[in-house]
Amino acid sequence: MYEHTHRAREGPKPGAPPDLAQSNCNKLLAALPENDFARLAPMLEPVQIEVGAVLCEPSEPLQHIYFPHDSLISLLGVAEGRMTLEVGLVGREGMLGATIALGHELPQVRAIVQRAGSASRMDSAEFRTEFARNPSLQRVLYRYTDTLLAQAIQIAVCSRFHVLEARLARSLLITRDRLQSDKFHLTHEFLAHALGVRRVGVTKAASALQQQGLIIYSRGNIEILDVPGLTAASCKCYAIVKDAGEEALSSAFV
Repeated sequence: MYEHTHRAREGPKPGAPPDLAQSNCNKLLAALPENDFARLAPMLEPVQIEVGAVLCEPSEPLQHIYFPHDSLISLLGVAEGRMTLEVGLVGREGMLGATIALGHELPQVRAIVQRAGSASRMDSAEFRTEFARNPSLQRVLYRYTDTLLAQAIQIAVCSRFHVLEARLARSLLITRDRLQSDKFHLTHEFLAHALGVRRVGVTKAASALQQQGLIIYSRGNIEILDVPGLTAASCKCYAIVKDAGEEALSSAFV
């Protein structure tokens, strides 16, 4: 299903730091004081990451930390090597590899690129060293890690107690928020892995949302037609995840 590789295609200017004046820059990096970012910038490498690329596995050391710009990374919990459940998303508001900086030797999730795009990456060992001596980076990362934990907890509760149609609506809304777009591409197969169900279940749930006039879904291309309606069709977990994330991130990015 996925391209099991840790490689990412380099951008046009290897070694150039991200332009934080751009609208699609990584917010976590942009939150750092100018002097702290200036010290970090020479260690950042611009790359392009492709849909389906596996950036890390639970059993393998993470070589690079990733800061998405306009790309999106899905975090999947893995059981018995094959059963998966999405426990979080990383977009330009955050980073992949937070737990490595906090002392874990191995990743706890499988990270798969959900939307291709640009990112900045940094050697994991260098980032860990910088994190240990940079209080500003520590503060931002601790707040961001809180949002990841809150997201994972709520998704776990949602997966246990709520019907698939509501869970799919929640997933689509969270993806919309991360991408800041009503149109995006997600295959049935990817959604099945993310929601921990069979493809036929995704087909039925997507068809139900489409029949209600909330979305258009064809060949993996999704367009949300009615955001308030889709929010009503979702469970309350969407609002909980959204509000918790906005509150924590707003206090970190000041």
